[in-house]
Amino acid sequence: MSLTVDDFDFPLPPELIAQHPAAERRGSRLLHVCGRQQADRQFADLPGLLKAGDLLVFNDTKVIKARFFGCKETGGQVEIMLERIVDANHAICQIRASKAPKAGCLLKLADAFEVRMTGRAGTDGDFFALELVAPGDFWELAETYGKLPLPPYIEHPAEGADETRYQTVYAREPGAVAAPTAGLHFDEAMLATLQAQGVNTAFLTLHVGAGTYRPMRVEKIADHRMHSERFEISPATAETIAATRAAGGRVIAVGTTSLRALESAGNEDGTVRVGAGETDIFITPGYRFKVVDRLITNFHLPKSTLLMLVSAFAGHDEIRAAYAHAVGERYRFFSYGDAMLLEPAGR
Repeated sequence: MSLTVDDFDFPLPPELIAQHPAAERRGSRLLHVCGRQQADRQFADLPGLLKAGDLLVFNDTKVIKARFFGCKETGGQVEIMLERIVDANHAICQIRASKAPKAGCLLKLADAFEVRMTGRAGTDGDFFALELVAPGDFWELAETYGKLPLPPYIEHPAEGADETRYQTVYAREPGAVAAPTAGLHFDEAMLATLQAQGVNTAFLTLHVGAGTYRPMRVEKIADHRMHSERFEISPATAETIAATRAAGGRVIAVGTTSLRALESAGNEDGTVRVGAGETDIFITPGYRFKVVDRLITNFHLPKSTLLMLVSAFAGHDEIRAAYAHAVGERYRFFSYGDAMLLEPAGR
C-alpha cells in the first residue's frame, strides 16, 4: 500500500490546540489506547497502568534559548531559529525574512553581536550556516540573548512560566530547540512513586531540532527525507534495557524522541548499541519495532511525520479512531496538551 500524506490528515478544531500547560504537570488527561480499545484517564493514573520491572526511557535533552531577532545589513528584519550549535563559533539555523539573505551577508542579532551567513546547509538546503564575526561562544550568546523557542502553534511569546514548564524536570543536556513534550507531564513526586513501585528508569539524549516542525512537501510519504538529529545512548542505559528484556519487562519510551533514538540504535534481539550518532530514521506503517514495547506520547499535528510514527506503532486505523475520540472528548493537543499511552494489541 502506497500511503500519502493525506492519509494522515484529521479535522482539528483550533481551540483544542493547548496554548498553556495544565496547572500541574500531572494535571493533564491521558488517553489509554490498547488496540481498538480506548479509556479516558488522568495522567496521574499512569503508575497504576505500569508494573514492577517495567522500564521508562526518558530523553534528558535540555531546550536552549535558540530564537533570535535581528536585522540584515540592509536593515531588513530577520528571525533566526537555531537548528543546532556546531561548535563555539558555528551554528546551523532557519531564517525567516522577507528575502533570504545571500551567502556572506552580515546579520546583527539581539542588537548585541554579528554573524555571517556563509551558505545553505542541510540535505535539501532548507537551513543556513552561520559563523560568529567576532570570537565568542554560541552557547553563551544563546543563553544571554536568545529567547525560548516555543512551537509555532503557540501564539503567545515565551513568558516566565514557559522557562520552567517547557523543560522536563530531568533536563540536563543542553542542545534541543524543541522540548521532548511527553516528558513534560512527569514531576518529581511521580518519578518517586514509580521508583517505589519497582518501575525502573533510564535516560538517553536526543537533541530535538527545529526540523521537527517542518511540513512535509511530498505527496507520497515514501518520498520524504527526514532531518537528522544527534543522539547518544550510555552503557548504563543499554545495560538496563538488556536486563529489562531478559527479565521479561516492558521497555516504554517516553516520547517519540526516545523511541526514535532507541530504534535507531536497536539490534534485532531488542538490545541497543552504545554511543553517539545521528539519526534520520523515518518510521511509517509497516516498520517492525525492535526495542520499544509501549509508548507515552502527546497528540501530534495532522499530516506530520510523528503522526505517521504513532500510526506505525499502534496501527493506522487504531490511531485514526483514537484521534477522533480525542477530538470528540475535547482533549488538548500538541506540546502543552494531553498525553496518550499506546499499547498495541498483541505486542
